[in-house]
Amino acid sequence: MRICLFPGTFDPITLGHTDVINRGLDLFDRLVVGIGVNSSKTPMFALEERIAWIKEIYKDDPRVEVASYSGLTIDFCKQLGARFILRGIRYVSDFEYEKAIADVNRTIAPGIETIFLTTVPQYSSIASTLVRDIHRYGGDVAPFLPEVVMEGIKRIKQ
Repeated sequence: MRICLFPGTFDPITLGHTDVINRGLDLFDRLVVGIGVNSSKTPMFALEERIAWIKEIYKDDPRVEVASYSGLTIDFCKQLGARFILRGIRYVSDFEYEKAIADVNRTIAPGIETIFLTTVPQYSSIASTLVRDIHRYGGDVAPFLPEVVMEGIKRIKQ
């Protein structure tokens, strides 16, 4: 079974993320969306909310799972039995950063391969950081987010 981990903070999950996940499903038997928990970062959206959004988006696809983890991503891969890490690439700068991480991971765990998928052009400018900033200042984030996330954000505001 080809098990893949798609790691990130998903704060929030965007249409760019779901595009990568959806295309990754053609490549893997099981795709685990791994929400990394970093104690030095304070996310805008609660972990439980982010997990719920992803579960709702993929409720009809048993190949997609969601889990949270702390520590090294490569260690979480080993725990899952995942032989692949999926990463989305928007720009050349993303590739340079992600390649450095992939090289270190390959040194630590040669049996785990990193797969890069480039984003489709319509989603290449979407980043969770930008979405959070737009949201923080009252802008419309609907063009960047799945509907279930928009509904969740509206509930949070009330």
